[in-house]
Amino acid sequence: MDIAGLSVAMASVSVQNAYGVAMLSKSLDQVSSMGDQITGMMDAAAMELSVNPEIGANVDIRI
Repeated sequence: MDIAGLSVAMASVSVQNAYGVAMLSKSLDQVSSMGDQITGMMDAAAMELSVNPEIGANVDIRI
């Protein structure tokens, strides 16, 4: 059994795992930020309806 080769392989796997965790952390941060932005957009839409409640109540369709 080659101890040096095994050590290098284990170090490589450790680096790959650390990289994967770091990338998942960044993805989670981005998704959280997008969720906050979507919530803000929904709050803005609710504010518009409270100011102008008749907006969007009627839809004119012609065929």
